[in-house]
Amino acid sequence: MAWEFKDGIPIYRQLVRRLEISIAAGEYQSGEKMPSVRDLAMEAGVNPNTMQRALAELEAGGLLHSERTAGRFITWDEDILTKLRRDLAAGYVEDLFRNLGRLGMSTAEIFDTVRRWAEQTEAKAEALASSAEAGRRPEVETADAERSGK
Repeated sequence: MAWEFKDGIPIYRQLVRRLEISIAAGEYQSGEKMPSVRDLAMEAGVNPNTMQRALAELEAGGLLHSERTAGRFITWDEDILTKLRRDLAAGYVEDLFRNLGRLGMSTAEIFDTVRRWAEQTEAKAEALASSAEAGRRPEVETADAERSGK
């Protein structure tokens, strides 16, 4: 995933946000060692001091902890990780309502739109699962027939 930065927001704040999302999404697992400041800075294309500032903020918030001479690690504290996921989700929901509100949609219309989208997405997922399952059946039946000598 490319590291992109927006004007008007300090780079270190954008790094914090990006790393929070990566942690919440499971790109880094609980207890996993983080890449070094230098490696992360090189990957992001930023000064190591800027990355250090972002990591220090994540550490101050409890998402990371340092082990002397071993580096920084993702927290094992599931309460902190759950709160992070919920806070990020709340921000996304707030953005959704604000953006759809700008289109003139009422709260009820937004709820209805989200419900319909979820139902359609669930139906598509079920259809894909069914077709994938159906796609596997002939192979299983063929293999079974070959084993039984048919």
